[in-house]
Amino acid sequence: MELALAMAADTVRAASACPEVRLVVAVCDDPEALESLRQAGAVVVPDEPDAGLNPALVHGASAGVIPRDHAVAAIAADLPALRSHELAEVLRRAAGRACSFVADASGSGTTVFAAADRAAFEPSFGPDSRSRHVAAGATDLTDRAGVTLRRDVDTIADLLDAIRLGVGPATAAVTRALAWSDASDSPPV
Repeated sequence: MELALAMAADTVRAASACPEVRLVVAVCDDPEALESLRQAGAVVVPDEPDAGLNPALVHGASAGVIPRDHAVAAIAADLPALRSHELAEVLRRAAGRACSFVADASGSGTTVFAAADRAAFEPSFGPDSRSRHVAAGATDLTDRAGVTLRRDVDTIADLLDAIRLGVGPATAAVTRALAWSDASDSPPV
């Protein structure tokens, strides 16, 4: 939990620092996470649908904190190495497109889904989400996305790769506390 929260906080910080982002909204009910995400720069709304990731993202986009005429984008919360300028570049490329997305480093998942307006915002994150976004007609911006925007963390190897790219301060503090640094090591139990 501590590592996941650290990665989410670093993702929020990077998104908040992006010049193309006007507001970062996080959907969350966990009391510990609420405060951490607020401190990182997010407006936190409760997970009222409590029906999984994609319904939570749609709820966050329609919770009344985002102006109706603004474009909406969802980014994975496990991008601890995210650089604001990489997110800005993809969001600029997404502007004017009905829907677009960026696949994760494995090529099958999604790290960013953007829509020109809330009516078109129908994310489909999860296993094999890239193929679902393509099938729905979203523009694939993966080949134009920077490595930190694609480096989500699902495994220890992914985390080690993110650390090599340079993670944000919260993730760095947690991983230093874990005191492991190569793939042959494993986190303490």
